[in-house]
Amino acid sequence: MDKMPAWADVVLIPLISLLLAAFLSALVILAIGESPVEAFKLMVEGALMRSAGWGYTLYYATNFIFTGLAVAVAFHARMFNIGGEGQAMIGGLGVALVCLYVPWPHWSLAILGSSIGAALFGAAWALIPAYLQAKRGSHIVITTIMFNFIAAALLNYVLVNILRPVGAMDPATAKFPEPTHLPTFQDMFATATTPLFRGAPANVSFFLAVIACVLVWLLIWRSRLGYEIRAFGYSETGARYAGINGTKIIVISMLISGALAGMMAVNTTQGEAERLILNMTEGAGFIGIAVALMGRNHPFGVFVAAMLFGFLYQGGAELALWTNIPRELIVVIQALVILFTGALDNMVRMPLERLFLALRKSEG
Repeated sequence: MDKMPAWADVVLIPLISLLLAAFLSALVILAIGESPVEAFKLMVEGALMRSAGWGYTLYYATNFIFTGLAVAVAFHARMFNIGGEGQAMIGGLGVALVCLYVPWPHWSLAILGSSIGAALFGAAWALIPAYLQAKRGSHIVITTIMFNFIAAALLNYVLVNILRPVGAMDPATAKFPEPTHLPTFQDMFATATTPLFRGAPANVSFFLAVIACVLVWLLIWRSRLGYEIRAFGYSETGARYAGINGTKIIVISMLISGALAGMMAVNTTQGEAERLILNMTEGAGFIGIAVALMGRNHPFGVFVAAMLFGFLYQGGAELALWTNIPRELIVVIQALVILFTGALDNMVRMPLERLFLALRKSEG
């Protein structure tokens, strides 16, 4: 019998962890001489009360959905893929090549091509760590960390020496052709009388992220492959005894994980910058770890956690703009969320388990 209801594990524990992180963050804000209440009001107003703020929040959330799903899929196979940053960088290279060298007639076809290019390049970058884990026993955490640095160096070399236009100074590609430009939320929802999402980078790739959530749910909980991935994650010995090929599961799980991380580049490279730039990941590969932890590696939880972190990113920008609170404080809040949802999970879980066990005994 479970020690607590499923809803408590999925909702209550992350909520309490978030409140603890918020409480400690409020103490930090007080320590630097600012009001936590006013800071929170400013974050809400800047990130949620204006359509432009929502546009930035959804833009950041799109990145975090893809990288959070990437971490979640690997985690179900008992692997900790922290190489989303590098996989997204290489995914951006796939997006750039598809957009620059294929003559697309319309963005609706270009986004399909760029999604495939991003997924293939991201999966290819995850393949070597997957092979080393499956065949050589090299720990996936170590190899994916190493490949983040290799990806950054490779992207720098390609942008500076191969894809940079002649005479340009920026380490970036040329602007993508007009037919590949994705419609922004401003293009889609604004009217002459209602100028919504003005200047915000949110674009149609947000809906691609939502579709990815649904597909990952179908994969993990409604397919044979997903069952094998979860079985392998619960017990590698038991799964192998049942005839599940562990090597196949490790490689396929990492390929899917890398593909999801790579697809983040559709949002940043094709949707926002409309060219490949050096810092296109913006740290989203690492934020995906916190998103997956807080979302309990479930696609719906990842979606909600990504929205929260999108709010933190946009709200943090507002704080840095209008107060003396540095934007680095948002990094502190993110670290506290990771601390409580990951490393200190048992600090919240164990008291709740005792509470629910006591309630059951009292009812019995």
